[in-house]
Amino acid sequence: MNSVTGGRVEGSVVQAAAIHGGVHLYAPAAAAVALPVPRQLPPVPRRLVGREDDLAALDRSLGDVPQTADVTLVVTGPAGVGKTALAAQWLRGLAGRFPDGQLYADLRGHAPGGPADPAEALGAFLRAFGIAPVPGDLAEGAALWRSLAAERRIAVLLDNASTSAQVRPLLPGSEHALVVVTSRRRLTGLGIDGAVFRPLGLLPDEASARLLSQRVGEERVARERAAAAEVVERCAGLPLAVCLAAARIAARPVQALSVTAEALGHEADRLAALDVEGETVRNVLDASFEVLEADAARLYRLLGLLPFPVFTPDVVRVVGGVPAGEAERLLDGLIDVHLLEEVSGGFRFHDLVKLHARACAETVRLAPEGLAAAGRVLDWYLASATAAEALVTPTHRTLRRDYGGGQPVGAREFGDEAEALGWLDGETARLAAALRWAAQTDRPALVWQLADAMWPLFLRLRPARLWVEAHRLGLVAARTAGHRDGELRMLTSGGNGLRNAGEDEEAAQWFAEALGLARAAADRLGQADALYGLSQTHRTAGRLAEAADCLHEVVGLREAEGYPRGAALARLALGDVLLASGRAARAVEVITAAHRELTEVRAPYEAARALAFLGQAHTVLGAYARAERCYAQALAEFRSGRARRWEARVLELGGELARSDGRAGEAAERFRASLALYRELGAPDAARVVGRIGALESGSGLTPRPGGVPVPGGEPVPGGATQPGGATEPGGPPPTAPADGATAAADG
Repeated sequence: MNSVTGGRVEGSVVQAAAIHGGVHLYAPAAAAVALPVPRQLPPVPRRLVGREDDLAALDRSLGDVPQTADVTLVVTGPAGVGKTALAAQWLRGLAGRFPDGQLYADLRGHAPGGPADPAEALGAFLRAFGIAPVPGDLAEGAALWRSLAAERRIAVLLDNASTSAQVRPLLPGSEHALVVVTSRRRLTGLGIDGAVFRPLGLLPDEASARLLSQRVGEERVARERAAAAEVVERCAGLPLAVCLAAARIAARPVQALSVTAEALGHEADRLAALDVEGETVRNVLDASFEVLEADAARLYRLLGLLPFPVFTPDVVRVVGGVPAGEAERLLDGLIDVHLLEEVSGGFRFHDLVKLHARACAETVRLAPEGLAAAGRVLDWYLASATAAEALVTPTHRTLRRDYGGGQPVGAREFGDEAEALGWLDGETARLAAALRWAAQTDRPALVWQLADAMWPLFLRLRPARLWVEAHRLGLVAARTAGHRDGELRMLTSGGNGLRNAGEDEEAAQWFAEALGLARAAADRLGQADALYGLSQTHRTAGRLAEAADCLHEVVGLREAEGYPRGAALARLALGDVLLASGRAARAVEVITAAHRELTEVRAPYEAARALAFLGQAHTVLGAYARAERCYAQALAEFRSGRARRWEARVLELGGELARSDGRAGEAAERFRASLALYRELGAPDAARVVGRIGALESGSGLTPRPGGVPVPGGEPVPGGATQPGGATEPGGPPPTAPADGATAAADG
C-alpha cells in the first residue's frame, strides 16, 4: 500500500516484473531499547581501613577541573595488598563526575590460563554501549573504542594487568576519560603514555587491628587484645591475610582468638592456616611465582634457602651462580611482580612471601643444585671475611682455609682497613647467620674457620654475645674436625670473648686448656697467647702479682720467637697491672715504651690503646692536660678504625677525667655518649656507666681520693690507683683490648 503526497510516493513499494506467490511486507524494526549506563565496578567493602592517605593521593592526581580527566593512574603492589578494593572504592566515589559510565575489565595478569587478550576486554566495552558485532581486528576495535569514548565522560578500571602492551589498546585517549590500572607488576612502560604511579604498601599494625575489629567485632577483639595483636603481627600488614584470618575467626564465634593466633604462630603452617574455602595467600603467591621466567623462578627458590632477612646484591649473585649483570636482571623481575622488595642494604622478602619462598626452596634444598648454592654462599663469606682479616689483623691470618670447590670466585676485595671494617660492620648479622647455617649443614671446618676469620670484627666492634657464641660453635667444630691448631685458636680467641662478656671463670678454664694443648705441642707462641689470657683473668680477679708473672713470661716467649709486636702488647698489659698496683709513675714508663714500639711496628690501633692507658696514668698523677691529649688522640684513632668498644671506653675515661677536674657537666656528657655506645653493643659495661652517671647526679661521684684524685663512685682504690675500668671492675671491659697475636689472637 502506498500513497502519493506532494509528488512523492510513500509507503511500501514493490518493483518487479512477474510475481509468483504471495508478497509479504514487514514494518521497519522498532528502535533498539536504550542500554543502561555501564556501572561495572566490582563490589568493595563500604569502608577501607588504613587507606586514607592513598585515597587522598589519588584525589590529588585527578585535579580540580570536573570537565576534564585524561588521566591514567597505575596502582601497583604485592598480591593481596588491596589494589582492586582501593581503586574500585575510589572510582565509586567519582560516579557523579563520570556520568556516561564506569567500566571494568579483569585482565587476568596472573590467572592460571594466562593473561586476557586485550581484544576480549575491548569487545566487552563496545558491547556495553550497544556496539555489535564488534570488529575482530584489535587495531580496528581500539580505534572504534577511542571514537566511542571521545565525547563521553567515562572511568575505566583495568584490573590485574600483566604488561603495558596489554593495557595500551584499552586506553580511551580522551580528555574526558579516567583510567585506573592495577597490577602486581610495576608497568613502568606506561610512564611513556603519561601514567601516574601509586605504589600501595602494607598496612601498619594499627590499621590491621582496625580491619580485624571491623570484620570480627570490636567487643570480641577487646576481650582478647593480646591474641588479636598476635594475629595482626603474623599477618604482617597484608590485608588479604588479615581478612582471611578474620573470616576464620568470624566463622567460629565461640572459639577463642588465641586458637587462630596459635595456628598462625607456626611458620611452617602459617600459609595453610590462611585458607578460607580455597581463598588463600598461598594461591595468590603461587600465581605470582608461576608467571616468572624459568631463571627468575630458579633464583627465587635459591633465595628461599638463605637464612638472612636481608641479602645483598653480592649474595644474590653468589647464590644464583650468575654474573652481576644477570643477577640484577633477575632481581628486577622478582621486584617487578612484588615477590621481592628493595630496602636499605639490599633486598628482602615480605614475611609471608618468605614462607612461600622457603616452601619453594624445599624442592631443591637437598638436591645438588641447592647444596651447591648453599656451599657457594658459605665459601664466599669465608673468603670475604678472610680478606678483611688479612687486611685489618694481618698477623692473625695464619691458619688454613678449606673451600668446598676451591677458592671462591668473586670474593670481596677491600681497598683499605676502613673499607674492610665497614663491610664487617654491615655484615655482622649475616656473618652470624652464615656461621649458624654452616653448623647446621655439617661443615665443621668452615664453622671454626669462619669464626677465626671474624676476628677483626670481634676485636674492633666487640659484639659480646656473638663473640662467645661463634667460638662455642667453633670449638665444637674444630674438635669434630680434629684440627689441633683450630682448637687452640678457638680456646684463646674464645677465652677473650668470655672474659669480655664477664664470664671470667669459664674464660680461665679455656685459657688453661689452651696452655695444656700448646705445651703438649711445644708451641711457644701458643703458650704465650694462653698465658696472656690467663694474666687477664688474674687481673680481673685482682691477683696482680700472678698477672705480672704471666706477662713477664709472655714477653720472654714472644721475644724468643721474634715477635716484637706481641712483646710490646704484653708490656702494655704489664703497664696496666702496674697502674692497678698503685705504681702510676712506673706504669707511665712501661706504657710509653710499649707505645713507641707499637708505633714503630705500625700498629696504630694498639698504639691508640697505649695512649688510652697513658691517659689513665696521667689522670692518677694529676696531669690532666696530658691525659686529655692522650684521650683525644686515642679517640680519633678508635673512631677512624671503627673500634666502638674502645671508643666507648675512652669516652668513659674522659668522663672520669672531667669529673676529677671538677667539670661535672662535661663529665655527664661524656658518660652519656659512652653509655649509648655500650648499649648499642650490648656490652655489660653499660651498667657501670649508669652507676657513674647516678653518682655524678647525686654529687657522690667527686669523693676525694688520696693524692687529690676523685675515686669513681666514691670508693677508694688500694694504693691510690684509679680503677682503669678494665677487668678490675665486675663486668667491665678488659684492661687491654684483644690484639691479633701471631698464632692465636689472645691479647685481649
